Amino acid sequence: MQASILSESGKVTIKLVGRFDFNTHREFRAAYEPLVADQGVRSVAVDFAGVDYLDSSALGMLLMLRDKMGGASKEVALTGVRGNVKQVLDIANFGKLFQIS
Repeated sequence: MQASILSESGKVTIKLVGRFDFNTHREFRAAYEPLVADQGVRSVAVDFAGVDYLDSSALGMLLMLRDKMGGASKEVALTGVRGNVKQVLDIANFGKLFQIS
């Protein structure tokens, strides 16, 4: 998986490409950790348009992201969700925890 950061006036998008699984936890953490303390960041969107697979460890990483950002009073949304990724998030009831589009 590759993670790239796009920032525009306080709104940051973490664009993911590839498989989002346990093997990518370091890359994902490295992408979001600097955003937690950044006072200029108000919200974070994780763009899943380029992701075709995620596993249960990816769900755990999203929950950690939500906790860290919530502790810093920042909103988190999941965008570009489709196909198998949407199905996994629906089964896990993530629609109750995140704004998903």
